[in-house]
Amino acid sequence: MAATRGWAEPPPPPDASAARPDQRPAELDEQTLVVRAQEGDARSFEVLARRHQAALYRVAVRVLGDRGEAEDALQEALLDAWRRIGAFRAESAFSTWMYRVVTNRCMAMLRNRRPVPVDRMDDAAAVADSPERTAELDAGMVALGQAVAGLRDELRVCWVLRELEGLGYTDIAHITGASEDAVRGRIHRARVQLAEVMRPWR
Repeated sequence: MAATRGWAEPPPPPDASAARPDQRPAELDEQTLVVRAQEGDARSFEVLARRHQAALYRVAVRVLGDRGEAEDALQEALLDAWRRIGAFRAESAFSTWMYRVVTNRCMAMLRNRRPVPVDRMDDAAAVADSPERTAELDAGMVALGQAVAGLRDELRVCWVLRELEGLGYTDIAHITGASEDAVRGRIHRARVQLAEVMRPWR
């Protein structure tokens, strides 16, 4: 899969190869995988990464609007997560924690480049290349992509997580580090701005 390009699996700990056949990481539940990863088991972390990478990549594409940058953001975020896995305290779901790591990496990339070239929002709905879908885009979809690109970074992140990923306000608050009230306010402002821009397409 494209999202895994360039990510080198961290070196396994000395005893990683000693796992019994009935303890293969791919067959373990998420909580067990997290514990093993925190103990240094790189293969368990790889399983966790593979389970969540499609959703994480989708978010990165939707926030950054560029597949190449999204791939880079995901690779860096996975490395960040591996380095910081010991800091995960299960105060929220592991997936929520991973969303936060990826979102932080995306926000850092956004701060380092202007303008935000989100000109391929049509690609955000699919992980695989889909030239047919691109060819079929109508002017309204292009306008929506440009409108989303025009949102301030913090508004776009909250809107993407809520409207496109379907996450709740509490999870978004955990991911962004903002209060739930702030999250609600950002999403409301994003909706108002998008509705105004999209008025001609109704």
